[in-house]
Amino acid sequence: MHFGPHLLLATLEGLVTSAVLALTALGLSLVFGVMRVVNVAHGEFFMLGAVLAWAITSAIGGHPALGFLAALVIAPLIVGAIALVAERLVLRRLDYNPEATIVATIGMLYIIQQLALTFYGPEARPVEPPFSYRIVLPWFGYSGYKLSIIAASALLLIATWLVLTRTRIGLIMRATQYDSETTQAFGIPVGRVYGGVFALGAMLAAIAAVLIVPISQAHYLMGQDPLLLSFIVIIIGGLGSLRGTVVAAVLIGLSDGIVSMFFSPTLAKIIATLLVAMVLVFRPQGLFGTASR
Repeated sequence: MHFGPHLLLATLEGLVTSAVLALTALGLSLVFGVMRVVNVAHGEFFMLGAVLAWAITSAIGGHPALGFLAALVIAPLIVGAIALVAERLVLRRLDYNPEATIVATIGMLYIIQQLALTFYGPEARPVEPPFSYRIVLPWFGYSGYKLSIIAASALLLIATWLVLTRTRIGLIMRATQYDSETTQAFGIPVGRVYGGVFALGAMLAAIAAVLIVPISQAHYLMGQDPLLLSFIVIIIGGLGSLRGTVVAAVLIGLSDGIVSMFFSPTLAKIIATLLVAMVLVFRPQGLFGTASR
């Protein structure tokens, strides 16, 4: 293939990465924006989604699509329930203190990771994709499932935007983000809002993992890179900005795909780090964030 086909292939791969990264980073951004909690265990919720997807698809026989659809529904619900329990038992007891919650979520990270290692094992295990249709392009064939990941992520992002901007639940979440004390004075149960937001953030990460695991593999250490890249995305895009999260995820995903294709993955990581440094120096609130007053 010449330059054009290579560029198209790198762009498509970058968009797939962007789609998964946008969902994962959105969950982290919501938790940080509403609760002011740096959830260091966010990557482990991603990992749990992939591990549960493998377990569910392995338990359900028949066509691979049946197991995948079941995993796409059940895995995020289980991860959300685990996150809700963790929020009630750990974060709420710490009164959401920023320093204490960082330490607590680091502890949660290692607990979840070691539990996965104990019950799942150290092996990386594949999940069969729900379908294997290939789209025939002028230069090569491309996985139809990978394109479906982009479409599914776009639909979920639009749905999240509609919930945040067009529903009463979204209004309550935004009000809690801006002033939790005033919101509570108006009779809004802030504790329940925090629990719901923490569970929602974990569920978005789990959905992203279920979508990506058929083209990767479930492994108990797979949550490290999504966590790091999610932090990079919310730093570049701006805390609490859905538009910023999407733009930054596309920027990081495309740069990673194109630079890795034509140069090296190491250079792609260096460029992402330089972008973060430039944003922190010249626009600390992020590209689409608002400066604190």
